[in-house]
Amino acid sequence: MSHEISVSKVIEKLPSRFIRENAANFKAIFQFELEDDQDFYIAIEDQSCTVTTGEHPDPDITLIMAAQTFINVINGEQDGMGAFMSGKLRAEGSIILATRLSKLFSRKKQS
Repeated sequence: MSHEISVSKVIEKLPSRFIRENAANFKAIFQFELEDDQDFYIAIEDQSCTVTTGEHPDPDITLIMAAQTFINVINGEQDGMGAFMSGKLRAEGSIILATRLSKLFSRKKQS
């Protein structure tokens, strides 16, 4: 890859990669705590997605990891379950929600 991928670039692109039809009748707050970068959360409701920097007061799930682990999982270089099993990713809250993330976001930009 010719350019460096940063957490802020990933956050910026998340809404364009959201697959709204996979979010029918789904509502959740995904908090991301990045140990060495900015925290952010994704709010999904009514088939819409908003991404906000900072911390949500009451997320449904909190995913805790290093920024590089986050980028590796987003790029498909590392499997989320593998990161979890190896201790590179911790989850607090409704852990089953983490399995939904791959169905809610595409690696390709949505129309």
